[in-house]
Amino acid sequence: MVRQSFVLAAFGAGLTSAHAGKANDTLIYASDSEVENVSPYHNNMREGVILANLAWDTLVYRDPKTGEFKPQLATAWKWESATALLVTLRQGVTFHNGDKFSADDVAYTFNVVTAPEAKIATRQNTGWIKNVEKLGDYQVRINLKAPFPAAMDYLAGPTPIYPAAYMKKVGLEGYSKAPIGTGAYKITAVVPGQGVTMVKNTAYFKDSPAGQPNIGTVKFVVIRDPEARVAQLMTGAVDWIWRVPSDQAESLKSRPNTTVLSGETMRVGFMSINSNGTTPEALPFKDIRVRQAVNHAINRKGLADSLVRGGSQPVYSPCFRTQFGCETEKEVKYTYDPAKAKALLAAAGYPNGFDTDLWAYREREYAEAMVGDLRKVGIRARLHFVQYPVLRTEIYSGRAPLTFQSWGSFSINDASAFVGNYFEGGPDDTAKDPQVIALLKTADSTVDKTERKKKYAQALQRISEQAYMAPMFSYSTNYAFTPDLKFTAHADELPRFVQASWK
Repeated sequence: MVRQSFVLAAFGAGLTSAHAGKANDTLIYASDSEVENVSPYHNNMREGVILANLAWDTLVYRDPKTGEFKPQLATAWKWESATALLVTLRQGVTFHNGDKFSADDVAYTFNVVTAPEAKIATRQNTGWIKNVEKLGDYQVRINLKAPFPAAMDYLAGPTPIYPAAYMKKVGLEGYSKAPIGTGAYKITAVVPGQGVTMVKNTAYFKDSPAGQPNIGTVKFVVIRDPEARVAQLMTGAVDWIWRVPSDQAESLKSRPNTTVLSGETMRVGFMSINSNGTTPEALPFKDIRVRQAVNHAINRKGLADSLVRGGSQPVYSPCFRTQFGCETEKEVKYTYDPAKAKALLAAAGYPNGFDTDLWAYREREYAEAMVGDLRKVGIRARLHFVQYPVLRTEIYSGRAPLTFQSWGSFSINDASAFVGNYFEGGPDDTAKDPQVIALLKTADSTVDKTERKKKYAQALQRISEQAYMAPMFSYSTNYAFTPDLKFTAHADELPRFVQASWK
């Protein structure tokens, strides 16, 4: 039985005071955002995806280099029909508390998170599952609501397996404070506002395609200020940081004690436009001309080239170009055209512009640049820079007319992971367009690839024509870390610390 030491007092001085580095076999990595709930199904932040990759396993593993699906908690799978997947499970795996992994855990996990009352963060990730049947101690049948060609991508991504007996005992609240999985690292402390500590799981199953963990202790710490993160890296208090501003990344490259990696990722920055809001600040966006004006007001190339940099490119559709189905029949590109934006506003009855609000939770300098673009055409947006849970509440309540967000699609290379989350009728869908919803539901369940692409193209076309969103740019992430660390970056924006090691 592993000792679950969730003692907050151990963190009284702050996680960053711990000794980082090779000498102490402790990798400390820092980010600007805190995970609201470390339970993988109850957050949708990239920091949560990283933690899930460390402490939990999925049924299937997708090789980041080849894209090949490999056995992880499942050893074999077979489609009995278009809506029934027979899965054989791995024997001899244990959870961090010593409980044996079995079919009970798989059935429990998926049947609980797909229940109508489940308060999970992203229903799109499991909404295709009807239920799971236990056929034996190490065999289950996953029943689908309809054919779902992207099923394997999701089973290899945002669908980790919970420990059934432990979850039933402690409940979600208890689990969020003391979570356990089967992963390569065991979470030993969760401290709100500070971070999470993990230690190497010495009992991790040897045949895992993810490999065996090398570093003894891994700590995630929350450092919201970008200058402070860089300072902590340079003093050796932190070993690895990311989302380093481009100018700082260039400066760090010249330092002998820092390694910098850069590259474009699947993450897309976008501005949501609430066309169904009821507050005075949201009413103008009911008019398509105002939404189109927003799209013409944003200098996508300027943001990509001057702020994001590192390979960032302008984006015009709510998906990433490599994702299956991410193409329109005739792409609608809203060029940067302030004069046209002003003309559209005047035609909509706002010749002098109007006041509104823009909510954001990350990259304040990006949000401020967007506010500047909007104000140039007369849309006087007040910036509200808040933590993500606050922003999400404003979206779900319909009070946020504009938001700056980003989405990494849980690293799933299928358009359903992006456009489905924001336009298929869920809580993040501020358009609720019946035509778009119907097209996406058909695209998700169509087995024929050509027809599937056609339906996604039609949905993306309408979203662009109606200007329901302002997609802006792809992210390029700058990683900076100690030269003692052997670390490989991947385009899916998932830092795999299990595979990292000291030089």
